[in-house]
Amino acid sequence: MAVSVASLTSSFASLSFTSQISQKPYALSLSHSKQFPFSLTSKTPKLIVSASVAEAPSAMEELETREDLLKLVKSRLPGGFAAQPFFGTGRRKSASARVVVQEGSGMIIINYRDAKEYLQGNPLWIQYVKTPMATLGYEASYDIFVKVEGGGLSGQAQAISLGIARALLKVSESHRKPLRDEGLLTRDARVVERKKAGLKKARKRPQFSKR
Repeated sequence: MAVSVASLTSSFASLSFTSQISQKPYALSLSHSKQFPFSLTSKTPKLIVSASVAEAPSAMEELETREDLLKLVKSRLPGGFAAQPFFGTGRRKSASARVVVQEGSGMIIINYRDAKEYLQGNPLWIQYVKTPMATLGYEASYDIFVKVEGGGLSGQAQAISLGIARALLKVSESHRKPLRDEGLLTRDARVVERKKAGLKKARKRPQFSKR
């Protein structure tokens, strides 16, 4: 069955297509539109951060400070530590501290340095040093001069505490009871136990093997 091209062309020509396109642009309307309290065009506040670097004191300034403290200690302690009337010695572990107590304003000097600087600002170690004076209410009544050696800062702080308590005992015998009640006159004899032969440490043993 053969269909001619002319018949197909005539059939397509008889068809008519109608289309109605609206020329109006589409409009979207919201019946429940609300006004927002903020606008997108509002400017955001700018955060300005400024930083300043504090200059560390030079080595010369630190040296002058230590030299000033050295001159102060020598002027306040003629004849050295042991020649002073209110002198005490404290020990803890391998640390040994020589302490002199004099009437003053509450200044504490350790090895010709300020106590907070020497003890690195550690609140526990500073509390060890100040406890004997605080127990008697002498925080701002006496100056303390210390020369300490051996051990670490923790042991040195506890040795200084014992030395201060013993020096305050020489100031007045009435200080014995409050210092004794706080345990500040007791020498703590605990030390590290020595290593034993055949063991890894003081008591740690190698693993036991039966075979």
